[in-house]
Amino acid sequence: MKKAIVTLIAGLFATAAFAQTPAAPAATPAVPAKVEAAHTKAVVKADAKEAQAVVKADAKEAKAVVAAKTEVASAKTEATATKTKAHHKAKHTKAKADAKLASATAEAAPAAAK
Repeated sequence: MKKAIVTLIAGLFATAAFAQTPAAPAATPAVPAKVEAAHTKAVVKADAKEAQAVVKADAKEAKAVVAAKTEVASAKTEATATKTKAHHKAKHTKAKADAKLASATAEAAPAAAK
């Protein structure tokens, strides 16, 4: 029971940490505002999806702990796999958004030089 309470409290702290809106980076004048907004939106969306998947995995693990002690090992393994998958997806989405921003910046740089 103590483990379940600790897990739930940890989940609340994790949720609170991911619920905060990250500070917007300073936009360079060469990058269009639309592209910058799309990049920020993609990064925030990836973070939110990762946080949601982590919270779901933690909740599933806590439920398994309460339901049956024998299933804890498999629930932890599954939760770890889910967290890893969510982290990988978020990392991929962020990389994609960064690449999109970089290409937009590269396209905007020659236009600004004229």
